[in-house]
Order: sequence, then C-alpha cells, then structure tokens
Amino acid sequence: MIRKATVRDARDIHRLISHFAKTGQVIPRALSEIYENIREFFVFVPEGKDLIAGACALHICWEDLAEIRSLVVSEEYQGIGVGAKLVAACLEEAQKLEIPKVFVLTNSPDFFEKLGFSPIDKTELPHKVWADCVKCPKFPECDEEALIIRVLPEEI
Repeated sequence: MIRKATVRDARDIHRLISHFAKTGQVIPRALSEIYENIREFFVFVPEGKDLIAGACALHICWEDLAEIRSLVVSEEYQGIGVGAKLVAACLEEAQKLEIPKVFVLTNSPDFFEKLGFSPIDKTELPHKVWADCVKCPKFPECDEEALIIRVLPEEI
C-alpha cells in the first residue's frame, strides 16, 4: 500500500534513507529533517506488515518546479514496481498542487526514463536546487544525472 507518511513513520523512513545513504544511493537525512518535512513523503507498507519498506518525497522548489528525492525501497521489495508507484504518487501530488514540472537527480536514469522523465543538463536547473548537494559525500564531484518530466500541460 502506498500512502502519505505520518509522523509515526519518520523513524522507519530515516532507517531506510540511512541504509541507502551508506551506499551513496541517496543523500543522508537527519531524523529532525525528516520530521520537519514529513508532509513531503509517501511510504510503501507491504500488505500484512506494519514496517515501512519504501519511501519517496516530493520537495517543492518553486512555483513551477518540484523534486523527487529520497526514493528508497527495501531490497526485498525491489524490482516489483514499488519505486514506480512511489514516484507516481509524487507526480500525482505535483499535479494536484499545480506544479507543472518535476525533476530528479539520480544515478539510475534508466529507471526514471521508463517513467517518462527526460534527461536535461543540470545547468538548466535553478541554483536553489543545489542547496542539499553540500550534504552529499560526492560534493562537488557530482556523478548524478538530471531528468525532468512535465506533469501539467504547458500554459498558453
């Protein structure tokens, strides 16, 4: 089941993000940061379980741009569409909020291209989106690729 995160989910989200941050797949997030931004997160709870096995956040950057961040899925649930469903929930939220474009910085561009994202040059993104980069162990030698998707039609 995919649902909006609650405050009670913060520790499980932190556990997952910390696990994948050790491998360099996502930027580490402090538990306090997850609590502060809990409304950005969607979580995956396997049927019959009460432990969070996946999470993803939609972070609003500006009136016309949001970012998919902290996409994590427990190894035992990878490869069965959980990540795609978490991203879809974020994109649906962007549509409801009337945010026309959503981007991602990732080491897995193929995954996002299958979901309809297109590669863009990182320099096309506003400087504001780089605020979290200083938290990344790879900074300033970023090896992630930028991709973007339009979730609302272009305005006339």
